[in-house]
Amino acid sequence: MIRHATADDAPQIKSIYNKFIRETTISFDMKPHRLPYYVNAIRKADIAHAYLVDVEDNIVRGYAYAHQWKSREGYRKTCETSVYVAPQYQHKGIGTALMQSLIQEMQQRQYKVLIACITGGNQPSIALHEKLGFRQASHFHSVGRKFDQWIDVVDYELLLQ
Repeated sequence: MIRHATADDAPQIKSIYNKFIRETTISFDMKPHRLPYYVNAIRKADIAHAYLVDVEDNIVRGYAYAHQWKSREGYRKTCETSVYVAPQYQHKGIGTALMQSLIQEMQQRQYKVLIACITGGNQPSIALHEKLGFRQASHFHSVGRKFDQWIDVVDYELLLQ
């Protein structure tokens, strides 16, 4: 079941994302966040944008959210999206379902463009976004550094109707 996230989901979201922080280059965060970070992120994103979770048997299997892409007012109809699925639930269509729901919600809220900022080499995320109609808009070389390696970033965009 996909629904809007609540503060009660924050501990499970924290568990999912902090694993990505600790173990992968998918996130450029270096240190795991504490619970208040996630509670605030859920509340902030859900006000103007959206923060969705996929839940089964009270277990958050994954989440997706949108937030303002840049802070200047002229960008107010453009959002950046993120989607994370717990490793044990990957490759089951959860990321696709979350992103489809997020896209639909952002269309209803009359946003114009969604941007996915993806670390280079993250082929599953690239494939997911391409399947959903996102197209590569940029490729930045060696702009991030984690685990003693330089990492590229690619931006994918989806123009909403």
